[in-house]
Amino acid sequence: MPGVSDSIRLWLRSRCPLTRSESLPSSPISAKAVQRTALGVLLFCTLVSAISRGVSESFAVFLLPITQEFNSDRAATTASYSIFMIALGVMSPIAGTIFDRLGARLCYSIGLLVMGSAYLIASQASALWHLYFSTGLGGAIGVAMVGMLPASSLVSRWFHKKLTTALGVISASLGTGLIVFSPLIQWLIDHFGWRTSFQVLGSLLLAIMLGIQFLPWLNMTRGSPENIATHAQRTMQGVRWTLRQAAGTLVFWALFWVMFFTSVSTYAVTVQLVAYLVHCGLSPIQAATIYGVAGMASIAGIIVSSMLAEKMGELRVAIISYGLSIAGLVALALVSQTPSIAVIAVFILLFGTMQGSRGPLVAVLSTRNFAGGRQTGIYGSVLLGMGLGGALGSWGSGYLYDLTGGYLASFVFSAFGAVCGMLIFVTVPALGGGLRRKPLPSMAHTNKGQ
Repeated sequence: MPGVSDSIRLWLRSRCPLTRSESLPSSPISAKAVQRTALGVLLFCTLVSAISRGVSESFAVFLLPITQEFNSDRAATTASYSIFMIALGVMSPIAGTIFDRLGARLCYSIGLLVMGSAYLIASQASALWHLYFSTGLGGAIGVAMVGMLPASSLVSRWFHKKLTTALGVISASLGTGLIVFSPLIQWLIDHFGWRTSFQVLGSLLLAIMLGIQFLPWLNMTRGSPENIATHAQRTMQGVRWTLRQAAGTLVFWALFWVMFFTSVSTYAVTVQLVAYLVHCGLSPIQAATIYGVAGMASIAGIIVSSMLAEKMGELRVAIISYGLSIAGLVALALVSQTPSIAVIAVFILLFGTMQGSRGPLVAVLSTRNFAGGRQTGIYGSVLLGMGLGGALGSWGSGYLYDLTGGYLASFVFSAFGAVCGMLIFVTVPALGGGLRRKPLPSMAHTNKGQ
C-alpha cells in the first residue's frame, strides 16, 4: 500500500498540469504555513470577486442614464445585461478549461485584461449595440475568468471540512462589491457622466491586472497536503469524472436547472431595482445606495446559509431561502404603495439576505458529486444555467415593464422562478430531497465497465 507521499506524487503526474510557473515543489510545508496560505488565497479570491462582480452588477445603476441617452425602450437596454448573462454562462465551462490548462495566473490576468478593456471601449459607445459587445460580451468573458469558477477551484485546494463556508465567503463578496461600487458609481455618474464612470472602472481593472503579477502564485496554487492526498487517492481508485459522464446524471441537470430558475428569480428584480425605487419616489443616489445595501445584506445571508448547510443540510437551507425570497418580493411590491424605510428594510432583510445564498449550495453539491477529473469544467457547465436564467430574468423584466407599464409582473415572474428552484431541491434525491437520498453510481465501477 503506497504512503501518502507516494499517492501525492502519483496524483501530480496524472493530473492536468499547471503552467510551469505554477509547478508544485516536493518540499513539505508546515501547518501554520498551510493555514496562512489558505486564508491568503481566500482573501485574494474574495477581493477580486468583489471588485469584478461589483463592477459588472452596477448595470442597474447605469440603466436609466443609458436608456435616456440612447432613447431606447427598457427591453432593448436590459438586452445588454441579458447578453452579459448568456455570455457568462457560455464562458463558464470555457473558463474552467482555460483554468485547468493554462493555470490560475494566466486565467485571472486574461480575465482582468479583457474586462478592463471592455469598459474602456464601452465609454466610447455611440449606439446601444456597442454596449452589447463591450460590457455585454467582453464583461462576461472577464467575469467568467476571475469570478466564482476559478475562485472555487483555487479555494477547494485549500479547504476541505469548511469548504461550504469558504465558498460562502466568496459568494458574499458580491454584496461587498455592490455596497462599495453602487453608490460610488452613482456619484460618478451624477458628477461626470456614465462615460467617465466606465473609464474609471476600466482603468481600475487594468491596474489590478498589473498588480496580481507580483503575487506568489507558486504557493497559491499548490493546495494543502490533505487535499492533494485526497485527490491522489481518488485518482488511484479511478474516480475521474468527465463532462460527458456528468451530463448523463440527474444531479447534473438538477443543479443546472436550480441555477437557471434561481437566476430568473434574482435578476428579474435586481436589474430593475434602482429604476423601480426611483419610480417610487426615491432619488437616484438613494436608490443606488439601497441597491448596494441589499447586496451587502447578502453577505450575512450567504455566510449564515453556508454555515447552516453544514449542520442542517442543503435541502432545508434551500427551502428556507426560497421562502424568504418570495416573502421579500411581497414587501418590495408594497413599496410602491407605502414607500417607507420600514417596508424597504423588510425587503432587504428577506430578499436581500437571500441573494446568492443558493450559489454556495450548488458549488458544494457539484464538488461533492463530481469530485475528481474535470471538476472545474463540470461546475462551469452547471453555471451555464445561471447565465441563461439571468438573461431570461433581466430581459423578461424589461419586456414585462414595456408590456404592462409597471413592475408587478416582474415580481410575479421572480416568484415563479423561486418556486421552481425550490421544487427541484425538494424532488431530486441527490440534492437532499425526495423520499431517499441515493448516491451517484461509483465512477470506479463505471470506468471498469468501459
